[in-house]
Amino acid sequence: MAQRKIRVMVAKPGLDGHDRGARVLARCFREAGFEVIYTGCHQSPEQIATAAMQEDVDLVGLSCLSGAHRHLFPKVVELLREQGAEDIIVIGGGIIPDEDFKMLYNAGLKAIFTPGAPLATIVEWVRNHVVPRS
Repeated sequence: MAQRKIRVMVAKPGLDGHDRGARVLARCFREAGFEVIYTGCHQSPEQIATAAMQEDVDLVGLSCLSGAHRHLFPKVVELLREQGAEDIIVIGGGIIPDEDFKMLYNAGLKAIFTPGAPLATIVEWVRNHVVPRS
């Protein structure tokens, strides 16, 4: 039996409306052979966590350029844990200062990619760290 494709959800939490990078990443993931769901802009952490559960994704990729990542990213992880979906991997990207990485990793994010990260590097990370959920 063939293993299902990795299901990825790309989401833009908060009020940040700059989604070019998220759209580029969603297309890159699709071209890499992943199933991709893009939630669009202005999603609350609750909406993202609910959509991740409903779509049965393996990975949530969060993008934030507004500086609210310190609040929004950990909240998504927390909501997934509360709903019993702690096996959904959460990664983040955007304008994220180096000094915030430790706090985000401690909150449960598994990887952080900032502007300039090669798309091939992000795809390789997903392939090496994400196993489709059964």
